[in-house]
Amino acid sequence: MVDARPAVGRTTPSHDLNRRSGRTDAPRAGTNPHSAANSVAGLVLAAGAGRRYGGPKAPVFLGQALRALSDGGCDPLVAVLGAGAHQARSAVDLAGVHVVDNPLWAAGMSSSLRLGLNTAAGLPGISAVCVHLVDMPGVTAAAVARLLTHTHPGCLARACYDGEPGHPVLLGRDHWAQAAATARGDQGARAYLRLWADQVSVVECADVAAGYDIDER
Repeated sequence: MVDARPAVGRTTPSHDLNRRSGRTDAPRAGTNPHSAANSVAGLVLAAGAGRRYGGPKAPVFLGQALRALSDGGCDPLVAVLGAGAHQARSAVDLAGVHVVDNPLWAAGMSSSLRLGLNTAAGLPGISAVCVHLVDMPGVTAAAVARLLTHTHPGCLARACYDGEPGHPVLLGRDHWAQAAATARGDQGARAYLRLWADQVSVVECADVAAGYDIDER
């Protein structure tokens, strides 16, 4: 299960505002016993049916997504599969990758995010997860590496492209339980990042990568 230990509350006047807006107390770096570790797991969400694309994208793009994360500094790697899982296993070398099958993939990206975070929580020495979407072939190892410079257990960071927020997204371990709990439908961590927008480090990556998803091309 995702580490669900309660976060330590802030003692500033924003505490009451957070509760009225639905936010719980913000996790803080250093509150987790794993905080001495600094490894980042690379998590690819690749379970969707790819209806607009014409079929599952995992068999076509998963290898590229995993390489971008690995070459950018993520270790270990986690891939969540659903539609097209059999084809992806046949098409992509998944040796050394923690592969998770999502039987509820049709419920949306949120179910895959929860499974991925649960998997990462069971791996030793992980302080953060770099969440990547399988259908973004313009994301490079250089963008991942730039994002990873913000790594610590309380981090929240995301790549942006010419000021537009995108992926990958970096979730410190202290945020996993709340991010999983707030994920709904096909939104993944979007609601959680919006809730804590004032704490998210925005990392410009347009000079080293492209933030489009494959349905935009």
